[in-house]
Amino acid sequence: MELKKDYNILVVDDSTTNVVLLEAIFYERGYKIDTALNAKEAFSIIEKKLPDLILLDLLMPRISGFDFLKQLRADKNTKDTPVIVVTASSDEENFEKIMKLGAVDYIQKPIDLKYIVDKVESVLKQKV
Repeated sequence: MELKKDYNILVVDDSTTNVVLLEAIFYERGYKIDTALNAKEAFSIIEKKLPDLILLDLLMPRISGFDFLKQLRADKNTKDTPVIVVTASSDEENFEKIMKLGAVDYIQKPIDLKYIVDKVESVLKQKV
């Protein structure tokens, strides 16, 4: 089954390099992309338009990816929005924690481009 490409993906990462990379990868494949460099920006985007999927960095200033995920899951409008955590952390405890907080998966940096595309498309197919 061909995946419809009008899905909206929100990339939340404090690294401009990662945001630009992920935006380019998914925009090139026909997805609508919104980007935020911190949790506050992300929440203001979400208020206007609910994304179909969020790619979330864990280690961000002020509001961490953990706290962002907790806030998402506590809100009835975003509690079911799929979140894939994209992180440089290799700490097993962090992975357990993000899965308990409701992430659907995690991907370790540096990002394997084919892997992240396959993972995102697999999650979006489940939304159909």
